[in-house]
Formats: sequence, structure tokens, C-alpha cells
Amino acid sequence: MIEVPNYHAIAAMVLTVGVFVAFARGRMSTEIVSLLTIAIIAVGLYFFPLPHTTRTDGLTLAFGGFGHYALITICSLMILGRGLVVTGALEPAARALESVWKLNLQLGLLVSLALAFFLSMIVNDTPILVLLLPIFVALAQRGAMPASKTLIPLNAAVLIGGMATTIGTSTNLLVVGIASDLGMPSMSVFHFTPIVLAAALVAFPYLWLVMPRLLPDNSPDQIQAVRRFFIRMRVPQASDLIGKHFDEVVEKLPKDFRFEERPDGTFRAGNRLLISGTHDALEDANRILKGEVAPTWVIERIRADAASAQEDIKVKELVVTADSRIIGRTLATSGIANNYGVAVLGIHKPDRLMHHREDDVGREIRMAEGDVLLVMGLESAIRDFAGGDSLLQLEGGRDMPRRSKAALAAGIMFGSVLTASIGLLPIAISALAGAILMFLTGCVKFDRVGRALSAKVIVLVAASIAIGRVILDSGAASWLGEVLAMGLQFLPAAGVLAAIMLFVTLLTNFASNATAATVGTPIAFNIASELGLPQEPLILAVLFGCNLCYATPIAYQTNMLIMAEGNYKFADYLRTGVPLVLLMVATLSFLLVMSYGM
Repeated sequence: MIEVPNYHAIAAMVLTVGVFVAFARGRMSTEIVSLLTIAIIAVGLYFFPLPHTTRTDGLTLAFGGFGHYALITICSLMILGRGLVVTGALEPAARALESVWKLNLQLGLLVSLALAFFLSMIVNDTPILVLLLPIFVALAQRGAMPASKTLIPLNAAVLIGGMATTIGTSTNLLVVGIASDLGMPSMSVFHFTPIVLAAALVAFPYLWLVMPRLLPDNSPDQIQAVRRFFIRMRVPQASDLIGKHFDEVVEKLPKDFRFEERPDGTFRAGNRLLISGTHDALEDANRILKGEVAPTWVIERIRADAASAQEDIKVKELVVTADSRIIGRTLATSGIANNYGVAVLGIHKPDRLMHHREDDVGREIRMAEGDVLLVMGLESAIRDFAGGDSLLQLEGGRDMPRRSKAALAAGIMFGSVLTASIGLLPIAISALAGAILMFLTGCVKFDRVGRALSAKVIVLVAASIAIGRVILDSGAASWLGEVLAMGLQFLPAAGVLAAIMLFVTLLTNFASNATAATVGTPIAFNIASELGLPQEPLILAVLFGCNLCYATPIAYQTNMLIMAEGNYKFADYLRTGVPLVLLMVATLSFLLVMSYGM
């Protein structure tokens, strides 16, 4: 007969269910629910301490998540990812994947999911996602699927791949280690890989074709993206255009870019042609064509000033007002570059069409009231230009990638991933060391670190750590395990495996992988002995269950890493994760029964 759980365990289970319902309903923000959870645990344990603890121990448990190594690791990984983004270190990889996505969006997603799956088989899940996350965000900005439709499927592919080998995740090693301590033979790296590969074949159609349809498009509205800027591009001696016909280069150009004027015959050095496109399209086209839209000397001056002042180069939009000195002037006659040391990368003419006739070729664009100038320079120089020539600065803007530090940022990230992957350092230490190096080398600026971190993720991690501790320390996890063991004697072998897997999955999604492994492995071992079943498939059911952490953002640190980038809600994980959990439990249970002849 199972004893009634103590009141601490009952309170822990009630709180967990209440938090789950609050997250799922979404009426209160994630941050508010997380902070309320921490407050309830702190106040509750202060007035009703756990056995053999003091009131201050309860406060330490409630607020300990803010100093927990898992939170430090997640924040460090966010900073590492930010370093890759602001230096443009991942642009070559993003362009390589972009070429596949351009052929077909569905093919691009399938190739990306397969790449994530196979990489995570041999490298820990978290470093793989950290590497892929900024690439997928960049792909979304380049016109691929929105990040909110790809990041949860990507994360699921990484988690399934990490399940396939004993070295795929630290949780796998923990389960195998505990099982070995209990007397089971040790498992090789690829001991259960065929089972996971077979399950992945069943899961991948869901990840590839169904999951993206269940997820919202959370892409931010970008007014800048719809503006088309006009500018004259000069063809320098080093340009790839020289000697080529227009038809030879048009297929390589971004879809939002076009030549407003075409040369007679082939492109020649010195040609000055009117082009237009969005900001991103102009940037990509100039990189591909090696053309010049601003004088070389002013670009070099801006870069030198930025390096000397250790500031980021900005790109901002300025509106020409009625009082501006530059109205009616061209860029060449305006003296903007000489007077202020900024470069105009394009001119947007709202609500007007730019008509061109043959006799217009060679003419310069004249600026008019209401035009929007795309201006590059240092913050102070752009501010002086706006004030001196009566321009109105629009909200937003962006930093130019610090490409001079791209190789350094990539090296720091690679070093952090490598040392964690080969087991030289724990991921917490390697990630923290990498984040510190990003600061010291200037890849990430101290005053910009807030852009890399998400307050929602930070408080959610802290709350999930507190809940996990309460579930374990109150005895709720142990009591649930006893209930499970009593009911399994009436089930067939497949039902036993599925029940164990679901129980561990429940702990994983609401407590932690380590809690699920620590509690679930001994329980599965004892159940196998009591029911006369082979121990290995039940232990594998625990291992697989620990990896089925798709249903909540608090289940695993990679779930939290994608939350801010995808602008996800708790309900998004539930809507896509619960069906995947059920699909994987059914498939893996069947495969275990077939593989072990149960």
C-alpha cells in the first residue's frame, strides 16, 4: 500500500500543475508567471520549511536558479551567438545553406534538419544548436522560412539526434553511468543507434511537413524592408561584372535587387549604372558584384575612424525635410561625404516613380523633400549630418558587422564547442570562457550585452530550476515513481515501456533531465527485476524519455535558447511538442519490444 505523500510533495505537485496551466493559457506573460512561481516557493518554504532545513535554505532554493550554472551557461551561449552575428562570422555558412533553400524551401528545411540530426549524434546538443541558431535567423532575414517556423523543428531534430548515441547528451551518459553502477553491462557509443534511426524516420515527416504549419509567423514588421533605395553603382577594376553581359549575372542577384540601367554590350570598368533594391538586397548585390555605391576614400575613412574610436559603424535612415540644404542637389554636389564623413548608400523616393528614358542615362539623382537617405557612418557623424543639414532621423537602424573580427569570433566559438564536445571542459565552463573572450577581444561590446540576453528566458530558467528542486527535495518525484511501479504489473511489455517513458518524459519536461535520469533509472531497474523483464530495454526507455523534452520551454536549455529568437509562447511548445512526444513514445516502445523480443 502506497502511503499518502507529505504535504510538501502535494504542494509541489499542485504548484507544478498550476504553473503549467498558467503558462498554457497565456493570459499572463511568461515573466510574470515565472516570478510568481519563485515568490510562492520562497514564501512557502520560509513559513513551511522542508524537513531538516531552515527558513533561509528555502530562500536559497527559490532564488538559487539565478546563480545556477545552467542559467550562466545559457546566458554565455547567447553571448557567443551574438558574437557570431555582430561580426558576420556565419555569413559564409548562411550563404551556403541559402543556396539550397533557394532551390526549394522544403528541400532546404529537410537538408537542414538532417544536418542538425547527424551532427548532434557525435557532438553535444547545445553546441550544435548554438552554431545553427544564428544561421537560421540569418536565413529567415534573407527570405527563407520565418525563424519562428523553423527553430522548434530544428531543435527537435537536434534532440532526436542527441538521443542516438551515448555521447549525444550528458543525460545519456548519466543514465548509462547509473545503470552501470546498478550492475548492468556498459553500453558502447552506438549501442542503441539503430533503434533511434528507425524512430527518426517516423518522426522526420512530422518535423519537416507538419511542425512548421503548426507554428505562427512571428517575424517582426520591418518598415525598412519594403523601402526601395536608388543609387548609382560604379564598376571598379576588381569587379566581377567586367566583360560579362547582363544576362550572365542577373540570376545570381537577390530577388529584391535590379539594374535600372543596363550597359550597351558587356560591363566595363568605370560604368556608372543606376541600381535599386532594399537595404539587404543592395548589400548582398554589392558583395556579389564587387561594385561601389560610395567613394572608396569615404568608406575607408569611416572604417579607420571606427577602429580608432572602437565604435560600431551604423546604418540609419534620414528623412530630408523642407529646410534641408541638400534639396535639389546630387550626392556629388552636396558635399555630404566631405563635410561629415558619412556615406549615402541609397535614396528612397516615397510615393514617386523614378521614370527613366534613354536620355536620362548618366544623370545623377537629385534629392527632394521627403526622400529617405540610407546613411552609413559613426553615430556622432550621422548625428552631425542630421543636425547640420536639417534631416529627421528615423527610429531603428542597424550596426554594420565587425567583419575584421569575424575569424576571431568564429575561432572562439569553435574552441568553446570543441572543448565541450570532447569532454575537455564542461559546457558551462567552455561557454563562460568563450563569452569572456568575446568581451575581451571586442567581438561583443559590454554596453550591447543586453541585446544578446532575454529577460523572459532568464526568469523562466530560474523558475524551472526552483520547481525541479522542489519536486525532487519534497519527495514528489519518488512518490510518483512508487505509484508508477504499482500500476505497471497489469500492463503488457510495450505498455510498461511506454509508461516508464511517459513518466520520465513528464519529469524531464517539468523538472530537469538530471532529475528524470536520477529518479527514473533506479525505478526502471527495480521494475524489471520485479516483473521479470530484461533490464536493458527498460533502462533505454528511461534514456529515451529523458530526451523527449519537446513539450515545454523549461524542459531543456536548447528549448530556452530558441524561445527569444523565435518569439515563442509556452503554447507553441505544447502544440507542436505533445504530438511529437506521443509519436516518439509509441514508436520507441514498439521498436524496443521488437528489438528485445519482449
